Amino acid sequence: MNDAGDREGAAAAVTRLTRWVENFPVPGVRFGDLTPVFADGAALRSVVSELAEGFENVDLVAGIDARGFLLGAGVALELGCGVLAVRKAGKLPPPVHSRSYDLEYGTAELQIPTAIDVAGRRVLVVDDVLATGGTVDATARLLADQGAVIAGAAVVLEIAALGGRNKCSGYPLGCLVRV
Repeated sequence: MNDAGDREGAAAAVTRLTRWVENFPVPGVRFGDLTPVFADGAALRSVVSELAEGFENVDLVAGIDARGFLLGAGVALELGCGVLAVRKAGKLPPPVHSRSYDLEYGTAELQIPTAIDVAGRRVLVVDDVLATGGTVDATARLLADQGAVIAGAAVVLEIAALGGRNKCSGYPLGCLVRV
């Protein structure tokens, strides 16, 4: 990451602007809504810059549906590479590569188009929040199954009590704020 002042500024913006919503999307889940961070130009700029820091040698950024799209596009622009939208099931026309995984409140499936060859490419996975780690890890595995080299993963917010970091092994994982 950049010097301590830049990182601290991005982290402070995330802490100040994140909206916490209890019992969403299901009872018992506390949702960290980062859309206020994205709506603040200076905060978004600093967050994107910090997520990109240390991952300069990547060929592609994989942004996870849907807030990861916003961050992934910004990080890809920062790094001068392309972006790949990793979609929820049913959002892409076939053929696709798919991977199912468990969420803290159910199951889901992620897909990427077969038209984009990721084999041998260094890919950075980007998302907004790391909770149980299922989504980030499923994305990394989906890409690796297609021959991608996972350069790392970067998230804005990590909910440490859910232990998601433990699921994301075999690649560097960076986050701006741990709660």
